[in-house]
Amino acid sequence: MIPQFLPPGATIGITCPSGYVDAERVAYAIEVLKKWGFNVKIGKTVGSEYFYFSGDDQTRLEDLQSMLDDRNIDAILMGRGGYGLSRIIDALDFTNFAQNPKWICGFSDITVLHNHIHATLGIPTLHSPMCGAFKPETEHKDYILSLRDALSGTASNHQIPRSDYNRIGTTEGVMTGGNVAMLAHLTGSVSEVNTDGKILFIEDIGEYLYNLDRMLLNLKRAGKLNNLKALLVGSFTDMQDTERPFGKSWEAIIAEKVKEYNYPVCFNFPCGHQEQNFTLTLGVPYRLEVTNEGSILQQL
Repeated sequence: MIPQFLPPGATIGITCPSGYVDAERVAYAIEVLKKWGFNVKIGKTVGSEYFYFSGDDQTRLEDLQSMLDDRNIDAILMGRGGYGLSRIIDALDFTNFAQNPKWICGFSDITVLHNHIHATLGIPTLHSPMCGAFKPETEHKDYILSLRDALSGTASNHQIPRSDYNRIGTTEGVMTGGNVAMLAHLTGSVSEVNTDGKILFIEDIGEYLYNLDRMLLNLKRAGKLNNLKALLVGSFTDMQDTERPFGKSWEAIIAEKVKEYNYPVCFNFPCGHQEQNFTLTLGVPYRLEVTNEGSILQQL
């Protein structure tokens, strides 16, 4: 069940189901969405705060639930990620959403929501920039416009620079994945990622190298790296090392975890916790070609 693509005049809801976001960071996103021809409905968690969060668990739950249920909202864009969705995911009721699916847009902590929807309903979602990415200087950037294109039904096609860590090959498969910390966190739950026969996308930020190694080992031991069609590696930003060095780069850590398999591996995909953050439609097929010159990722 693919949500309907958005025509001009469609309504996008904005809510913050995880960490706090300043209302000013959302204001320019609202402006741009209106320029794109969409109406915008603002949730009560935008600009509200409860310690680290955008509201207590009940407030965040109610705000997201109301947007999932609202038939007049055609897509939901998250204000930011951070942490918090795991605290409310099991209390959400997806009955109305399943009957009238809409695009869920965001990344980082929103990986919890993406994978819960994929695991329980099989409905595609958008791994995309969130409100903080919309600024006067980024408004016309191709990675911001990639969200508009995805919402409107335009299939993406990416040329990706080569990496010494790539493994060549060509494959097709449904795209899945997201933030590594969240994927590891979800293992063993009803929301865990199903990677069998899929192209797995991964990204992260601010992790210690040893912790990245541990999280990937967790995914590997859970069988999540065994039966992939391909591994697509996005940005791993601001990675940290301990006083006694771990001894491997983050690229080498990832390459080591999949060295025994023979599926294609593509590094350098411009998506994740960095300025250049292209939208991926999770839950739909892509074709990935990895060569010695670079890679091509095409949505089918």
